[in-house]
Amino acid sequence: MSEYRVKGKHYVVTGALGSLGYALSLRLASAGANVTMIDLATSVPGREVPSECLLLGGVDLANEAAVAEAFDRSEVKFGAIDGLVNIAGGFAWEPINGGAIDTWDRMYQTNLRSAVVSCSAALPYLLKNKQSSIVNIGAAAAHKAGVGMAAYTASKSGIARLTESLAEELKLENVRVNAVLPSILDTPANRADMPDADFSHWVTAEDLSSVIEFLLSDAASAVTGACVPVTGKV
Repeated sequence: MSEYRVKGKHYVVTGALGSLGYALSLRLASAGANVTMIDLATSVPGREVPSECLLLGGVDLANEAAVAEAFDRSEVKFGAIDGLVNIAGGFAWEPINGGAIDTWDRMYQTNLRSAVVSCSAALPYLLKNKQSSIVNIGAAAAHKAGVGMAAYTASKSGIARLTESLAEELKLENVRVNAVLPSILDTPANRADMPDADFSHWVTAEDLSSVIEFLLSDAASAVTGACVPVTGKV
């Protein structure tokens, strides 16, 4: 059972049908929280939705109207919203030389715009509460980009700056804003892409979910504006 105080809370998780989003949603639900799971997908084989969760599929997180409607449905179902986790995102490896500018636009839309739109939609709900929290998912690689990582890490650098700026904007309010900066996540997709890697060095979705849960919870009431590296042994 979770050691953090999330029981009875209501959290919104974007990208909730992905490996990390699903692991986090299950963890929060098992700790007694209600979870609104938002995703562009409507289902993923083998990923059942617990009764403590509401799945809102088919939501384009770059679309302000669609996201606003999702938050409204979320509040109607579970009441006050205590936290938001922006997990929805994507990855692209592409060198600058010979690469496409469209890749930059796609990484911006998928990784950064989606988080900005979700934060903007969530704030009217979060500001009503005595204490609430936003956790964004950045990337440790954004500190030093390698070959082919420019578009992806630029968008993830934007997540860190969004986190810091929004935390400053809200520091006298009741909303904390933090980010986690993971290294390579141990997911089936990453294992398939890097079959020769040492998977034991990677961060598991469960371990990263534990850090996110802490940042969401009342136990982290003194933490805001932090970008927390979660890098395992990479």
